Amino acid sequence: MLSIINITAYRFVQISDYILPKLQISLQAKAKELDLKGTVLLSVEGINLFISGKNDAICTFQNFLKSYSYFHNLEFKKSFSNFQPFNKMLVKLKKEIISFGIHNINPEIYTAPYITPEKLNILLKKRSDLILMDTRNTFEVEFGTFKNAINLHLEKFRDFPDAIKKLPKELKQLPIVTFCTGGIRCEKASAYLLDNGYQEVYQLEGGILNYFEKCGESHFEGHCFVFDGRESLTSNLEKMAPEYT
Repeated sequence: MLSIINITAYRFVQISDYILPKLQISLQAKAKELDLKGTVLLSVEGINLFISGKNDAICTFQNFLKSYSYFHNLEFKKSFSNFQPFNKMLVKLKKEIISFGIHNINPEIYTAPYITPEKLNILLKKRSDLILMDTRNTFEVEFGTFKNAINLHLEKFRDFPDAIKKLPKELKQLPIVTFCTGGIRCEKASAYLLDNGYQEVYQLEGGILNYFEKCGESHFEGHCFVFDGRESLTSNLEKMAPEYT
């Protein structure tokens, strides 16, 4: 029985340095009260979280987050497991909620338009000129990716700008859809592409996890790596704990 709910969410929103320490204490206390496990990253550019727990506790924490004006429209992606994939609960203050190293990129103000999983699924059948660009690290790509997607061979996301410099200049004229696990890396990656002369850039709304939920495994090969004890998810967004004898 899959009794553990796993949620992920992010939002780029300006939060003042003054508020962050108080917010950290508040979220840590609430998560501990609800016996949740996982990680919440907070910075002046927003929030990025991965949390697991029982259904009622997860719902309570979601409502608690939305009580803050910064997070009232957070969209959560949900998956299931029969074990707790995190060992502890951490709320951390960071310089960036996803490390990129280029500070003039602000997805809250400027980024590429989203493309829904359903629309992407249709376009992949109709448009041979459509380029899929995987913005994840190489070891994640090895677990699974979209068919014929560009693998940038990134060791870490901060390598993305250098990797882009090595691509053929002709790609700047073609339609490109960036994708990652849950969407957060594409917010910065697609903005960077637009800033560097790429003419038609989109990002997969909600990432691979949203695509799995809406379209299953169509056009995708393998599993999706996740940064917790489950390791990877199949297209039904489930991962069972290993059985030991």
